[in-house]
Amino acid sequence: MLRKNDLAELTITGMTAEGSGVGRVDGAAVFVAASAPGDRLLVRIIKVSKNYAVGRVEKILQPSPARIGVDCSVSRPCGGCVYRHLDYAEECRIKQQKVQDALQRIGGLTGFAVEPIVAAAETDRYRNKAQLPVGTGADGKLCTGFFAQRSHRIVSCTDCLLQPKEFSVITESFLNWAQQRGLSAYDEQTHKGVLRHLCLRQARATGELMVCIVCNADSLPGEQELAACLTADVPQIRSIVLNVNRERTNVILGEHCRTIWGQDTITDRLGGVSFRISPLSFYQVNHDQTERLYSIARQEAALTGRELLLDLYCGTGTIGLFMASAARRVIGVEIVAQAVEDAKQNAARNGIGNAEFLCADAAEAAQTLARRGESPDVVVVDPPRKGCSADLLHTVAEQMQPQRIVYVSCDPATLARDVRLLGEMGYRLCRATPVDLFPRTCHVETVCLLSKLNTKQHIEIDLDMDELDLTDAEKKATYQEIKDYVLKEFGLKVSTLYISQVKRKYGIEVGEHYNISQKENQKVPQCPKEKEDAIRAALEHFAMI
Repeated sequence: MLRKNDLAELTITGMTAEGSGVGRVDGAAVFVAASAPGDRLLVRIIKVSKNYAVGRVEKILQPSPARIGVDCSVSRPCGGCVYRHLDYAEECRIKQQKVQDALQRIGGLTGFAVEPIVAAAETDRYRNKAQLPVGTGADGKLCTGFFAQRSHRIVSCTDCLLQPKEFSVITESFLNWAQQRGLSAYDEQTHKGVLRHLCLRQARATGELMVCIVCNADSLPGEQELAACLTADVPQIRSIVLNVNRERTNVILGEHCRTIWGQDTITDRLGGVSFRISPLSFYQVNHDQTERLYSIARQEAALTGRELLLDLYCGTGTIGLFMASAARRVIGVEIVAQAVEDAKQNAARNGIGNAEFLCADAAEAAQTLARRGESPDVVVVDPPRKGCSADLLHTVAEQMQPQRIVYVSCDPATLARDVRLLGEMGYRLCRATPVDLFPRTCHVETVCLLSKLNTKQHIEIDLDMDELDLTDAEKKATYQEIKDYVLKEFGLKVSTLYISQVKRKYGIEVGEHYNISQKENQKVPQCPKEKEDAIRAALEHFAMI
């Protein structure tokens, strides 16, 4: 039995979703950071739990063929680049397997294979955004860097290999100025100190840079002097903003921004569309891979110019505006007011007149749109890491009933959970394509296409009426006529299954093609009350009841 501080030999045979290697000692799983599949290691056990142990590499007895030299001195304590010791081909293989495993284990899919991962052309200097906490180093001077994993201890770093070189120059210039001014770093425990974070953004296509200083104060002494120092060192800077955050919170940015020099925003381009980016805007961190990601999403949406596209969690409108030229109309939904304002301006400055943006919670907005009769043909969702709420998925799948759902995800586990739920509501996963937006880290994006097709949980929806044994009552109105009436009068899409359920409830005989399958444990969705009332009204209209 393993004990803390034991030394053990093991071979790494797998990887966790977070990027640690997995080996076994006497049948017990041991998780080892900074290891590689195929490594034979001597590890020291640093933690023992009932079902597993955690080890630290003491010696590499035989390295994996995929292991390479590490070129960053802080990669281990920082913990961000969990794959910096692997060659990139192996990293991509692990990420593709991560998506495959999640869809199988959590999504319950069998016999389904994900598409080959879309690898990045550049694995360094690709990030267009940095959020750097400011602290006080052991020498008493201001420092910045990254929080070590699962802590708020700053690992000092002024030149991250994932970020543009310009960020390093800005960081050093800012720290020198702040040190000379005698400014203090914010202390989370005492809620004292001024400087909280330094947030940097780059528009890759234009080269424009934004500097945002997050402060526990309404102003900084010598703001114009700071602007002069920064712009002298880095002429590409177009915006310097002060963000005020005086709350006792771990949230990085406050709600109020004030531009102290230059523009309020910077401008980038994706797929020929220009986007203005503010400090509070969500914008993908890897420009080139984002263009590939959105191109795949647009391809899966299969737009012909006749569709209403609903873009949920739309941020600054990037996906919706990227697809707008191929859609009849776009409706974007985002909860951050500043991002919605940016999206509206982005549409206007690109001359895109078929896009509308709403500031609301995605689930609430979806319900509102369903009530007002909006029936999207395609729904795109790009949620945060926690995925979509069950309420949102039910609203989209059962009330809106689009033909296609394009799900863009940054977390394979929550993606698989939501795919499984959508499968229970009649949407089959057709394709899943991983896209590596975050080389050297454990994260991976995935684009999934889900189509409203017949599944084992649902009765056939699209049936030729001449194949059915219609009763006299049914001949008064076809199923399609009932659907059309409900859509026109109530703004609701209803399925043949729901119509047959309501017919049976009111004693109307239905053809045997609508009978429930005799398979055991058959799960059949039940008609919601709102749709039942609408179908009943249609039956009354056609004098069927």
